[in-house]
Amino acid sequence: MLSIGEFSNICKVSAKTLRYYAEIGLILPDEINPENGYRYYSIEQLETMLFINRLKSYNFSLEEIKAILESEESQDDKLYLELTRKKKEIEKQVQEYEKTLGQLDDDISNLKQGKSIMSYLESIDVQLVEVPMMYLLSIRKMVYECEFVEAYGNCYSKLFRRIADDKLTILAPPMVLFHSAEFSHLGLDTEFAVPVKEYVTGTRDFHPGLCLKTILYGSYSSLPSVYAKQREWAEKEGYESNNALFEVYVTDPSQVSNESEIITEIYYPVKKKR
Repeated sequence: MLSIGEFSNICKVSAKTLRYYAEIGLILPDEINPENGYRYYSIEQLETMLFINRLKSYNFSLEEIKAILESEESQDDKLYLELTRKKKEIEKQVQEYEKTLGQLDDDISNLKQGKSIMSYLESIDVQLVEVPMMYLLSIRKMVYECEFVEAYGNCYSKLFRRIADDKLTILAPPMVLFHSAEFSHLGLDTEFAVPVKEYVTGTRDFHPGLCLKTILYGSYSSLPSVYAKQREWAEKEGYESNNALFEVYVTDPSQVSNESEIITEIYYPVKKKR
């Protein structure tokens, strides 16, 4: 048997942490002396503690580790699924860090050249265009910020199913119109739409008219910069908002191998100020 101090020293886990692990049922002492309360761990528990440490190094939470240890499934089967899920999660985080590093390199390079850190805004092109009337088959609903990915999938699945069932003709890529006056984590008034040729039950007229248009190549994380640039352009040229901002998804993000292949058109309906 090993005292809590010996066990702590071998596994490089503090005695305080071991007591906390015991409180939450993650790993319990093999024996507690009833007279003095001293805690002892078995040699076999060293492997369990090393296993916990290994999963922690992969950023598993204590709750996730406990679920794996207590799983009624084969531990290897459960572990394989959880490790695969965690690998994908970490790969996504690595991609985000690589993108952030790329932005840092660009900002550092601009500063070295005496440019502003915000000089990237100069590369965002804004055009004034006339967008013709179209028929939209759409679903409009309040969507919480955390539900957007799921809402996109569900709404477009319903719309494309309706289009197939009614043999409608798609005229342009799917779009989303944002009717909310302001951003809110509690929900956005959102309309998921597909432009179609036929006017049938469930479609509506949409008259965008005069719009500011920007084509974005790459990550959706750059959308706020596009919104800001369009507002700056409108203010400078004497235009104001005239309808709901909308985005057209030229490419399906699930069908591209790299984020840089995503193409999105952003339209900001405007009218000349009086």
